[in-house]
Amino acid sequence: MKTSQRIESVDLLRGLTIAAMILVNNPGTWSFGYAPLLHAEWHGLTPTDLIFPFFLFIVGISIHISYKSKLGTAIVYKKILVRTLKLFALGFFLGWFLPYVPFFNDLETVRILGVLQRIAIVFCVSAILYLNVNWKTLLGIALSILIGYFILLGVVMLPDGSAPTFNRAPNNWAMFIDVNILGDHMWKDDYDPEGLLSSIPAIVSCIFGILIGRMLMSKSTNKMVYFMVISLVLLASGYVWSYWFPLNKAIWSSSFVLVTTGWATLILGVIYYMQDVKGLQFGSLFKYAGMNAITIYFLSGFFSKTLYLTKIGESSNIHSWLYDTLFVYDFLSGKMSSLLYALAVTSFYLVLGYVLYKRNIFIKV
Repeated sequence: MKTSQRIESVDLLRGLTIAAMILVNNPGTWSFGYAPLLHAEWHGLTPTDLIFPFFLFIVGISIHISYKSKLGTAIVYKKILVRTLKLFALGFFLGWFLPYVPFFNDLETVRILGVLQRIAIVFCVSAILYLNVNWKTLLGIALSILIGYFILLGVVMLPDGSAPTFNRAPNNWAMFIDVNILGDHMWKDDYDPEGLLSSIPAIVSCIFGILIGRMLMSKSTNKMVYFMVISLVLLASGYVWSYWFPLNKAIWSSSFVLVTTGWATLILGVIYYMQDVKGLQFGSLFKYAGMNAITIYFLSGFFSKTLYLTKIGESSNIHSWLYDTLFVYDFLSGKMSSLLYALAVTSFYLVLGYVLYKRNIFIKV
């Protein structure tokens, strides 16, 4: 293994995850898209559904690396709180901001939660837990949440006496709570994929990352064996559980947590073996992006929204003009044109990550 203390595989996986986020969030048109680049309509799992839990998994690894030698002092808690507020504020700003007068959405209907807000909540809770309990207690908390979430969504009757369901319906606990607490401040009228209740099992995705990070940073010579065994156990248990609690990103089902963590552990293990054990150098552009992941993700969301909402004439905007002018041709299918646009956008932000790295600019949020 290389002598560098920085685990390059973590940066690479983080960068790959951010690139994948940008790719699936920036198609040329939402009317055309290849199935692997779309979320499952409700139950089910596509490659796109793996992206967000992968990032929360990496957040957990980063928590262990950043705080493994620190005590829970007032200064540490202050830094955690400040970072949490920054992440939440950036996410809220993306939902609030409009690139034209009056500049902002109506606060009475603006979406409160979102991707960055969920990262903020998950990071805050997971970091505080990490500083206050040992790994065995963390594991116990994680398993208790997964089991308790299954019981709540699948067994406990709703206040009106109706039986709970995992389907997209009013008597789904996750949606019931979001509708009654968030009201008009949701992504859709009936639910929010980054809602309140589903943020609780999302914390488990991060806790599992902490536990894998602990193993990753250990001096064990059997890490690859552990990676393979843990990933297979998680995948097998998650897929088996999905017969009773379907894989579902929108409600972040317990089986979804296990399966996505299993895939994340397996892929991280492979990258770790190639990069940090064997010293093979590849994917540098992704690694550079991983070193400024939140900044690049925020900028991609900010500029994407600006392109969509900045009008050209009465019926077009900058986004559609660029797409129609540069990527739409008679010899290309709609899906391919849409993908090429997404690849171009993703490449732009990978190059931006490279420029920031070369200029030694690392923006910590």
